[in-house]
Amino acid sequence: MRHHDHIDLIDHAQAIEQPLAAFQVITDTHVTGNADHEYNQNFDRALKDIIANAAGSSGIMHVGDITDHGFIEEYGELKRIIEANREGLPPILFTLGNHDVAFGNWSSRLGNYTAQTGMQGVYHDHWIDGYHFIFLGTEQGLERFCHLTKQQLEWLDQKLGEKASADKPVFVFLHQPLMDTVAGSLQAQNWYGVEQDKELKQVLSKHPQAIMFTGHTHWQLEAEHTMFDGKGETATMFNAASVAYLWTDEDVHLTGSQGFYVEIYADKVLVRGRDFASGSWVESAQFQVNY
Repeated sequence: MRHHDHIDLIDHAQAIEQPLAAFQVITDTHVTGNADHEYNQNFDRALKDIIANAAGSSGIMHVGDITDHGFIEEYGELKRIIEANREGLPPILFTLGNHDVAFGNWSSRLGNYTAQTGMQGVYHDHWIDGYHFIFLGTEQGLERFCHLTKQQLEWLDQKLGEKASADKPVFVFLHQPLMDTVAGSLQAQNWYGVEQDKELKQVLSKHPQAIMFTGHTHWQLEAEHTMFDGKGETATMFNAASVAYLWTDEDVHLTGSQGFYVEIYADKVLVRGRDFASGSWVESAQFQVNY
């Protein structure tokens, strides 16, 4: 039996195994036009946490409800906070949330979103550091749900089926979760929100190598069902909580700010829950998806 203080070369190699790539997932920042607002301060703190802990990050993936109402002055605050943290900040890619487009004229709000974030429309994809990142979004300005056209679902199917994606994880981002999957999306909890729930589930069932991150519910990472295990039959799904404020299984508001750090290895993906308010890991929300 080896002594505990003796680490052989194999153990040492495992101990210092570096991820092939890494990124962060944040959602529901709800930035307001007021620089002193709690949500704006929470967004600033989350970016500072990522800068301090995410050297070499492939990017920050934002899962929507970027702003509280889609107002231009809110995007102004978003840009101010990003600019104040520019040094060492990974690039940020955005998903469209219902708060970004629901409170006003659809085409005007969508125009604000694309102009202010630089994203190319409601759905878009990117290859970063050898991995595929796919962003979906509503094509109607609905109050809470998202509407995915047949064209968008076919596009997703095609993107997930690309040969380069076949034997490695593909990361999908959509603001609203599918019904009865992750925390907050259970039918009784009433925060699911994809009008084409069945159709999207059919597409994902063809591509079980996908990992999908959703927001919208604000459910805290300590809640049940933060991860939905696809069991090789569909995508694995994660509820990414919220940077602005949290919600609980008791259906009550909770002051707090959370998100994920994601690490990609040759045979697995680690999804690590982070509490931005305390600057610590959420111990009950450390997940491993094997490939």
